[in-house]
Amino acid sequence: MFRSFALASLMAISGSLTLSAQELAPAAPEAQQIEGIVAVVNDDPISFTDVRQRARLLLLSLGGQQPTQEQVQQITAQALEQLIDEKLQLQEAAEYEVEVSDAEIASSIDRLAQQSGITRDNLLQSLIQSGVNPASLEEQTRADIAWRRIMGGLYGSRIRISDNQITEQLKRLRADAQKEQYLTSEIFLYAPLEEDKRQALVAADSILQQLRAGAPFEVAAQRFSSAPTAATGGDMGWIVLDSIDDARRDALQQMTDPGLTEPVEVEDGIYIMNVRGKRDPSDSTTVVDVTRVSVDDGSEASLQEAIARIGSCDEIEDVVADDGNLRSVALEDLNVEDLGPEGQSMVLNTEIGSATDIFAQSGTLAVMFVCDRRDNVEAIPNRDQIEDRLYSQQLGMISERSLRNLRREATIIRRQ
Repeated sequence: MFRSFALASLMAISGSLTLSAQELAPAAPEAQQIEGIVAVVNDDPISFTDVRQRARLLLLSLGGQQPTQEQVQQITAQALEQLIDEKLQLQEAAEYEVEVSDAEIASSIDRLAQQSGITRDNLLQSLIQSGVNPASLEEQTRADIAWRRIMGGLYGSRIRISDNQITEQLKRLRADAQKEQYLTSEIFLYAPLEEDKRQALVAADSILQQLRAGAPFEVAAQRFSSAPTAATGGDMGWIVLDSIDDARRDALQQMTDPGLTEPVEVEDGIYIMNVRGKRDPSDSTTVVDVTRVSVDDGSEASLQEAIARIGSCDEIEDVVADDGNLRSVALEDLNVEDLGPEGQSMVLNTEIGSATDIFAQSGTLAVMFVCDRRDNVEAIPNRDQIEDRLYSQQLGMISERSLRNLRREATIIRRQ
């Protein structure tokens, strides 16, 4: 599974627990023995300290207040499972001689910090002040980069999306457009055994508590979900009820308004569903091409200056290239219904070629330039978008299957 590291809310946490340099130093062998080992994965140990550090890191990534001991305990099982996966991924990286340099890890964490509008040093200091050894984040980053490289190298070039597959998907989407649809996101906690399921239910309740307190669903999905959609924040897009299992269908049908479902138990795990919207059968929608421009330093003055220099969408690329403080992302054929009420209002009320009002985005400030807008468009993705989606789905499923195969073949000893 590909897990990304969204820590945009981390600076909002007031660190009530500060560890000294001595406490964060690697434990001596005697201390490790006293601390105890909770699991061994093919001779690689995982300590109780490792699990607590990971549980706290997971909760901190959701933002909000300092995690309580009860909250940490509630997701301990999920933290352990992530660490087991990590050990297997790093062991596989060693088998294929895939190396991840310290510079690559530092660069990835730098990007994380930029998304939060802070520096890398500030991010790591925030972790320390909250009782988390930065080594936990660094090791997770190493495993993630290595696993992506292995999956892309082994399978990326083998995945072929045929014209027939795209055509069949188009037919299905056109048929679905005539049915009631739900704009939905998911978090899936994989739990194939009954004991796993009991622990997953406890974790799901804890995650729901964080979500209802304001934690971003996208971040929670990236951090906790075992579904292939985790890489995109759990986004399932617009779905119809007959495309999912009975348990989730019943949960969605009970939702009269957008919001979170209670934990949904299925054969091999637990789902949390987030209903973001609902629409009746429709033949058309409004589609836009937009380019989001943001500033690394979070300065409104810098962004206003950039907007003044951009006379049209054709000039965005050159202006951004000349200013190291600017970033741009082009989004084409974007269904305005996927933007949410606030985003829809901004885009629909902005003239083509102009910028929207400034808004907060991932710890900094941004605007969207509306480069094109088309009304009465068939409310389905185009062929290129379908191809990209099918490719990502297949690679995600291969990744999940590969990791589960490694688990079955590994010697994993859990100690009480």
